[in-house]
Amino acid sequence: MSEITIPVTETAEVTDTVKIEKIDVKEVSAKEVRGHRKSRVGKVVSDKMDKTVVVAISSRVKHSTYGKILRRTKRIKAHDEQNECRIGDTVRIMETRRLSKDKHWRVAEIIEKAK
Repeated sequence: MSEITIPVTETAEVTDTVKIEKIDVKEVSAKEVRGHRKSRVGKVVSDKMDKTVVVAISSRVKHSTYGKILRRTKRIKAHDEQNECRIGDTVRIMETRRLSKDKHWRVAEIIEKAK
């Protein structure tokens, strides 16, 4: 470890030195380097495309005026590199760089296989 000395003078007669230690950069995981990525859990509703699955993500929202609980479903295309997802599987998808016009999510893991 190298040391850096910086002279600090308060008056013309007194000279002190301050030691600054170099900090070792620890190994950081790939997730920390890339930053936070959105992650969602949904059900596969289509696997007819090559290396692509359509995942339905359901959420419940409250109507702003009337207060009724509504069910919203979003269909997202996700990249499945090994073509291992089947219809009915519960999967976790993670946001990634844009892979095509509609596809910017990838399958991170298969949580539960369809029966």
